[in-house]
Amino acid sequence: MALVVFFRAANVGGHQVFQPGALAKKLAHLGVVNIGAAGTFVAREKITPTALRNEILAGLAFKPELIILPAREVLALLHSEPFQNPPPGDDVTFYVSILQKALRAPPSLPLELPVEGLWEVRIFSVTGQFVLSFQRPGRKKLYPNAVVEKQFGIPATTRNWNTFLAIGNILSG
Repeated sequence: MALVVFFRAANVGGHQVFQPGALAKKLAHLGVVNIGAAGTFVAREKITPTALRNEILAGLAFKPELIILPAREVLALLHSEPFQNPPPGDDVTFYVSILQKALRAPPSLPLELPVEGLWEVRIFSVTGQFVLSFQRPGRKKLYPNAVVEKQFGIPATTRNWNTFLAIGNILSG
C-alpha cells in the first residue's frame, strides 16, 4: 500500500530544518518521492506506516511530527473534486489541512474568519482528517493552519491544493 507523509512544523521559520530531497534519496529503496520543500512525500513501495516512520526518523537528526496516511485516502479526496465551486475572485487560494486525528464531530460549516468584515479564511468542509478551506489576502493575514488548529484544538499541517494534485500525479503515474 502506498503512503503519503506530511511533516508538521518542519522547514518553517528555521525550525526543524532538513533537506527533503536528500531524505528522499536516503529512502529511495521505498520508492519515496519528494513533493516540495514543506516535507511532503509519497512512498510507493509496500510498507507499514510504523516502518516508514522508523525509516524517516533514522534519516533525520530531529524527531519531527509526522502524519502518515494511506494513499487511497488522498486519492479519494482528489476524486471528490472538493474545490469545484470556489468563491469569486482571482485572489482565492485553495488549501487542505491534515489533522493529526479525525474530529469526533465536525463543526457547523462554513466557518469564516475574521468574523467582522471580509473573511480571509473560509473552512467549508471536513472529511476524515482533511479540512478544506479557501484563503484570500486581508488585513489580519490569517493562514488556514493557524485557524484550523485554534478552532478544532488538534495539531494540523496545511498544504496548497496544488500539492495534492502533484501527489495524485505521482500516485497515478
